[in-house]
Amino acid sequence: MSTEFDENDWRRFLKSLGEDPNRPGLLETPARVEKAWKHWTSGYTQNPADLLKTFEDGAEQYNEMIVVRNIPVYSHCEHHLAPFFGKATIGYMPDGKIVGLSKLTRLVECFSKRLQVQERLTIQVANALMESLKPKAVGVVIRCRHLCMESRGIRTPGEETVTSAMLGELQPNLAMRTEFLALARKD
Repeated sequence: MSTEFDENDWRRFLKSLGEDPNRPGLLETPARVEKAWKHWTSGYTQNPADLLKTFEDGAEQYNEMIVVRNIPVYSHCEHHLAPFFGKATIGYMPDGKIVGLSKLTRLVECFSKRLQVQERLTIQVANALMESLKPKAVGVVIRCRHLCMESRGIRTPGEETVTSAMLGELQPNLAMRTEFLALARKD
């Protein structure tokens, strides 16, 4: 987040809503909001490739899918700055190298902490893993609820948007794709 946007901007924002930024309950709000947005957008300061430490030891004979499910997703839609949240599943078939499992969660977090649309988030995660790890295949499925739909506009609580990206051998190989989607299936 730009350092040009500061507490005074948030005070003006509160005033534009009809609030008194000097009332006791709001005195510390501008500082809190500034700190929160710096956290929520900290993905801009991260390089996804730096997060993906790879290992050759342990992968030399492994040729099955590796899947991590239920990775938390917390992001903000770039259209309304409204939160969207849910779970991601990432799977890949190694080609001589594996990545630390926690790094998959960090990768999702890196891209989630940017203003996003779910479709872009999904392909960014898949592409970053494909480029850094060079596996045989990568699959990403993300399921999220969007507060821009639930709390305004159409106002339909509980709807879930599902996006997916299938790269490498997952595209042409129906058996591998079926296996990944079965492993990614929501319980």
